[in-house]
Amino acid sequence: MTEAMSGPGPEGICPEEPRSGEARSGEAHPGETRSEDPHPEETHPEETRSVVLTRVPALAPLLARGALLSPTKRPRPDAPFPRTRLVLPAVRADTERLAAYERICGFGGDGTLPVTYPHVLGFAPTMRLMSERAFPLPVLGLVHTSIAVTRRAAMPARERYEIAVRVAGLAAHRRGTEARVVTEASADGEVVWESRSTYLARHRVPVPSPDADADAGTDAPDEGGAGAGARGGSPVEREPLPEVAQWRLPGDLGRRYGAASGDRNPIHLTAATARLFGFPRAIAHGMWTAARSVAAFGVPDEVDVAVRFKAPVLLPGRVTYAASGPRFELRGPDHLHLEGEATPR
Repeated sequence: MTEAMSGPGPEGICPEEPRSGEARSGEAHPGETRSEDPHPEETHPEETRSVVLTRVPALAPLLARGALLSPTKRPRPDAPFPRTRLVLPAVRADTERLAAYERICGFGGDGTLPVTYPHVLGFAPTMRLMSERAFPLPVLGLVHTSIAVTRRAAMPARERYEIAVRVAGLAAHRRGTEARVVTEASADGEVVWESRSTYLARHRVPVPSPDADADAGTDAPDEGGAGAGARGGSPVEREPLPEVAQWRLPGDLGRRYGAASGDRNPIHLTAATARLFGFPRAIAHGMWTAARSVAAFGVPDEVDVAVRFKAPVLLPGRVTYAASGPRFELRGPDHLHLEGEATPR
């Protein structure tokens, strides 16, 4: 459902000339490399295959495949999942798309990647993992519920990065089963950025856990899954944070962010396409709400950021950005859309 990007590659990725021994986008790679699982605490202690991708995956066929396979999936927290670590070597952000992303999200453009941008670089391999037959959760209806980012250093925008994506595990949720997806960006062999996202597949559960998270998320796998997403909201039940600003969100925000990020999920584009998936109007991308909030908050080079998506933001619309201490939130008149924290390392 997300359209394939023209130009250098989807999701604002610009394939780069490789160093010796590295694969380049569009070239044949001599084969796959295998290594022992570097995170045995999160997966079963069995061999994990590392696969070096020789080109940036095209999103359109992946999403189509994921949608076609969705009816065959039977999600459960103890289901097997792919033990594959997908690696994109020597990629960098496309200059024009990065600039467009910075403008739409409110980042200053200081020659470094915004703290949320490596998520964009890693989305295509993430969708390749999720569209595999071995991935037990359906792409249709998959909800992005949270993202936690660790940035260990500033990331120069013209640097080449190795992007690696893997499924870390599955967990029970009061509304179904959640997948934990880890994305890493490395420079010169060192991990400089890491994110941990959770994606929820809703299904009937025998007995909801009293300790399970009740969050429903904002939309299908952000950026670009083909899902119905969350239709409900999260009432603001606690004391709201002090208001900092009010933002008017135009009706074309989803199309503009989609052009910058590569996510052209129909739920974000127009009211007509959003209604096909149960929304009365187009909704803002969850990762746009996260990026815009983090840009307004301001973070240092070395930082931990955690965001939990609560309810979709209908377009056009108006939201209130609020912050106090390490916390920030985005809310409407009746619902909390997003809450998060940013802590210097």
